[in-house]
Amino acid sequence: MKFYNRETETKQLLKWSQQAEEGQSNLTLLLGRRRVGKTALLQQVYQNKKALYLFISRKSEPLLCEEFASHIRTQLDIPIFGKPKRLSDILSILFEYTKQHPLTVILDEFQDIARLNNGFFSDLQNLWDQNRLQSRIHLICCGSLYSLMTKIFQDSKEPLFGRADNRLNLQPLKPLYIAELLKDQNRFSPENWLIWYTLSGGVPKYLDWLSRTDVNSEFWQQWLSEHSLVIEEGKYRLAEEFGGEQNTYFSILACIANGKTSRSQIESVLETSVGPYLQRLEREFEIIRRIVPILSKPNTRQVKYRIQDAFLSFWFRFVHHYRSAVEIGNFKFLQQVIQRDFATYSGHWLERLFQEQLANNGRYSVIGNYWEAGNKNEIDIVALNELDKTALIAEVKRNPKHIRLSQLKEKAGKLEQHLKGYTFEYRGLSLDDLGKFDV
Repeated sequence: MKFYNRETETKQLLKWSQQAEEGQSNLTLLLGRRRVGKTALLQQVYQNKKALYLFISRKSEPLLCEEFASHIRTQLDIPIFGKPKRLSDILSILFEYTKQHPLTVILDEFQDIARLNNGFFSDLQNLWDQNRLQSRIHLICCGSLYSLMTKIFQDSKEPLFGRADNRLNLQPLKPLYIAELLKDQNRFSPENWLIWYTLSGGVPKYLDWLSRTDVNSEFWQQWLSEHSLVIEEGKYRLAEEFGGEQNTYFSILACIANGKTSRSQIESVLETSVGPYLQRLEREFEIIRRIVPILSKPNTRQVKYRIQDAFLSFWFRFVHHYRSAVEIGNFKFLQQVIQRDFATYSGHWLERLFQEQLANNGRYSVIGNYWEAGNKNEIDIVALNELDKTALIAEVKRNPKHIRLSQLKEKAGKLEQHLKGYTFEYRGLSLDDLGKFDV
């Protein structure tokens, strides 16, 4: 698949490598969920640059050191005598090398070093503090386990706390790049744009899977079959992150994906308190997002939770929810359920698509949803320009025939009272409007 976007990240990485060449060493923390394209980005940026890529595979430390020593001999033409058995020995060699030759060093899946030698982080702290001023090195620590990577570099009790000079949190591709991909493959339509966004959320690996589907075959049979990687993907991505509390986290995410979006609703289903888990899912794992009505007070109790990751939302709503059918191999049943429910399910992601377009045009300072106590008078999109005092109030439906602007204006009665002095625009947005209107 063609490499899309990432211009900003590319410029930053090259800038920091250039600074290292000029004598200002940099330690960069590159974060991102699995499948978001961290390794692809690094390979793209440094394909024609002097850089050493070292992947932390799950083998013993001596074997890994033997592999890295071979790479160093081959790529840097450094004579290494003996057999280094510790990763700190490998880094010592590289720090010495960069005192004469500038170099970008990439340690991919950095968090897995903890499995090999947890003491390495203290060793790296000492090496960095002792050598950074004399060396010309851009050290990139790249990792997928968000919570562990954050702990390593941002927990004040950890050796590497405060050592990172730069931080990049790689995000999925914006919807406009999904549309560009579809057009490049002659597959663009508003329906396909919504489907691909709803299933991938812009994560490059999932877009690659989607691009490999055959346009002449039934889509859901390809996406969800006994041979599909989708079936185990959700578990694969999260099991290691959640560890021994996997079942609890999975149960909470399953509730949210199936419409139980408030804490009280989740606790009524699971019959246990979930406050600390929700907090970690939001702040440490960044999997869910806390949503409150626009203009609500900071201490409002009208709180809903949404799964931020489109793929995981779909996986918990359908694959995990109907895991009994999956386990007995009844994929036809799963496909039929999705064909029945997908139009309704994707409505929220259609809202998100329009909100993304509104955010991209730079016209609005606040974009959100609105509802009142008891989920009354729900409004799909409220976008405010706080400078010129204008407000867009929008209802989103797949089918334009279902839009009722008169009812929308009635639901916005209290909202208008809160926004005295604003000029209001009411709009109905449907699937047919995707990419066709100026927002």
